[in-house]
Amino acid sequence: MAPPTFMGLSGRPLSIMVSAVATTGFLLFGYDQGVMSGIITAPAFNEMFPETKDNSTMQGFVTAIYEIGCLAGAVLMLWIGDLLGRRRGIIVGASIMLVGVIIQVTAVRNKSPLAQLIVGRVVMGVGNGMNTSTIPTYQAECSKTSNRGLLICIEGGVIAFGTLIAYWIDYGASYGPADLVWRFPIAFQVLFAVLIIFPMMFLPESPRWLLSHQRVAEADRVIAAIRGYEEGSPEALLERNLIVDSLRASGGYGQKSTPVKALFTHGKTQHFRRMLLGSSSQFFQQVGGCNAVIYYFPILFEESIGTDHNLSLLLGGVNMIVYSIFATTSWFIVERVGRRKMFLIGSIGQSLSMVITFACLIDGKEMTARGAAVGLFTYIAFFGATWLPLPWLYPAEVNPIKTRAKANAVSTCVNWLFNFVIVMVTPIMVANIGWGTYLFFAATNACFIPVIYFFYPETAKRSLEEIDIIFAKGHMEKMSYVRAAKELPHLQPEEIEGYSRKYGLVGESDSTTDVSSEGDERKDVEKNFSGTSGNTTNSSDGALPGPSVVNEGGVEGGFGDGVNASSKADN
Repeated sequence: MAPPTFMGLSGRPLSIMVSAVATTGFLLFGYDQGVMSGIITAPAFNEMFPETKDNSTMQGFVTAIYEIGCLAGAVLMLWIGDLLGRRRGIIVGASIMLVGVIIQVTAVRNKSPLAQLIVGRVVMGVGNGMNTSTIPTYQAECSKTSNRGLLICIEGGVIAFGTLIAYWIDYGASYGPADLVWRFPIAFQVLFAVLIIFPMMFLPESPRWLLSHQRVAEADRVIAAIRGYEEGSPEALLERNLIVDSLRASGGYGQKSTPVKALFTHGKTQHFRRMLLGSSSQFFQQVGGCNAVIYYFPILFEESIGTDHNLSLLLGGVNMIVYSIFATTSWFIVERVGRRKMFLIGSIGQSLSMVITFACLIDGKEMTARGAAVGLFTYIAFFGATWLPLPWLYPAEVNPIKTRAKANAVSTCVNWLFNFVIVMVTPIMVANIGWGTYLFFAATNACFIPVIYFFYPETAKRSLEEIDIIFAKGHMEKMSYVRAAKELPHLQPEEIEGYSRKYGLVGESDSTTDVSSEGDERKDVEKNFSGTSGNTTNSSDGALPGPSVVNEGGVEGGFGDGVNASSKADN
């Protein structure tokens, strides 16, 4: 029997389609980050919106008000995300962004155009805030352990490509008529929104969200379709049962919306600590100065280094090429190097880059100031390779299934709040303290290093359910969670249940409770695997004997994943 399909796809092709649509959401995010940088000081834009001409405060406000909308969208998902679902949340978010674009580009001279532009940017921000809160969660919950980090890093990496597209469209439009200079770059975002809305209507909902709402039959169909299994196959049922165990352990099974107070619990699930870890990564990303460089690169070149507007735009475009190239490096190293090392390497590189920048600006000489360009280029290279994708990946991984949607929304709120602050104050800082702006960012990046080293556990090559066990182990054995992650061996799917019982995440009654009316389904699944594989390898952590190892040949190897795996095993 063939696997179930969505859009006529299953297995690897369906996983690729899910990732493509999710990635388009972050491409739009990146585009909107970069689009204002090339037009905010353009003569045609300043003529249409005279309040922005030679006014760093108003320039900062018009650019940064978008982040307030994003913050509002993230807060909205904090309250309704669990009820709305991942799929519908993304569709609604992209639709709101579409409305925001239309409001902006229809601004008319002498009809309060600046007010209309600001309203449009806020509306578009609301949609983007909803999407950036939801897409990483959706991707994480639809991915296999082996490629989850890669797929979310690709999402984060394409932010750079979106910004690259925006910079070069800004540069090309600068040679056109006055209206084209600013209307076309903003209107171009419609294309990305449409490419999100329509495919998403036909793609599956997250199986974890479906199971949290006890929609078991739908979840079974989605799991089978995404993985390329036959519906009802032992592999599909095992994966579903592991998710249900995780939901029960966190108290999220059958709970349509997680209460906000659940974010502040401790104990073996450590919801509060895990929310802080995810949120702190977003906080560090912003106060490290990334958007000071991305949003204002042409302005930084004009005011700090002394280039003209055209050359500043051109150098900004070149810088975005560097940004995009280095953003792709994370795709190849995120699982090999791990999250912790990438965070640390990025922090050190960004700090040293800002040291180069401010050191070259201290004496105020034009020739020396050109050296600051090197610092900005190396900063964006380190940022693209490390801190660009990781803060979108880490919260989606580190938070448990019960609080993942809300905790991810909180971390996104933190991102947009401090994004607003940095984007708002950067032009003012550059105008008033000059090179001290870059000294500030050098110091803040250096402060990240000890926090990451002592508090961030490694999550690479771990299933979302294994990460739950890491925090339970750290709590129960009174050790640091960094050490717990190092000591816990990598577990096979069948071993996870045993370790969950060991650390009190799943009781004996939970592990054998049916999730549907099919009676002894779980026992039948375990019997199937016991008869087809060898014994589980014991670990150094007092490993518990468990069911036999599943032969996942190909399931952990890529996008999806063993079409008709059970029938292949029989041949």
